[in-house]
Amino acid sequence: MFKNLLVYRMAEGWTMPIDRLDESLAKEAFVECGASQEKSVGWVPPRGKAHGAFVEVVDGQWLLKLMIETKAVPASVLKRKVEEQCAQIEASTGRKPGKKETRDIKDDAKLALLPMAFSKQGSVQVWIDPGTRLVMLDAGSSAKADEVLTSLVKAIEGLNLSLVQTTVSAASAMAEWLRSGEPPAGFAIMRECELKATDETQAVVRYARHALDIDEVRQHIAAGKLPTKLAMNWDDRVNFVLTDAFQIKKISFDDVVFEGTSDKEDDGFDTDAAIATGELRKLIPDLLAGLGGELALGASPG
Repeated sequence: MFKNLLVYRMAEGWTMPIDRLDESLAKEAFVECGASQEKSVGWVPPRGKAHGAFVEVVDGQWLLKLMIETKAVPASVLKRKVEEQCAQIEASTGRKPGKKETRDIKDDAKLALLPMAFSKQGSVQVWIDPGTRLVMLDAGSSAKADEVLTSLVKAIEGLNLSLVQTTVSAASAMAEWLRSGEPPAGFAIMRECELKATDETQAVVRYARHALDIDEVRQHIAAGKLPTKLAMNWDDRVNFVLTDAFQIKKISFDDVVFEGTSDKEDDGFDTDAAIATGELRKLIPDLLAGLGGELALGASPG
């Protein structure tokens, strides 16, 4: 259900009944792009069923889904159309269009081409744990996360979120784990890593499917390279890649997690949601503890 996680903290005092939250999201429901519309963003039922609830509650966890649709005109097609229009103007008037006129021609050409452009849809899962006041986004980049946050704050009155910061920076902690060979209790270092120099060279060394408990890795760290990505396993149950920005990526679950489950019990949504949130609700606090705990507001990570 989740491939990536960015973890945010809700400000103290925010609360909203589920029915009111559902109504708030329904007011910002997703509508497909119009003929000349480049982008549309809105909320959809996370279970994927038409006219379903906009908030699903599974084992006390709240699940939402944001849909993003974009339409793009290929740059080469747009360029050709603009050049054709400019050539026609030059042929009929004897002058070349200026910069402002060319921009207007480009805007008009894009509007004319958008109805013929193919649309692309993508969705982002949002998980709210009301008990811990944590909000997790299944976003692979900060840019995508910012778009989801904007939609959340727009739809949900009074919601204020801040990215979780840790006392020890992820880069510093990962460097120490690799240097000492001792990750936090319950975690194991796997066979993927990226190291990046902090000087002007910005040199990058990547290891894939490679043992990391070797002198070469320790020498890179001693020379000033810091980990930007490190593959890890938690409790022989969850595999993931931790980044220097405290992003949790490439999440996958070991087979033992699914033992005793049956997809015949429901449409699969409840089972997947219960397993994913159940495991990750234990992993996240352990990972925060391994990074020295959550940083106090206004402090700087070490």
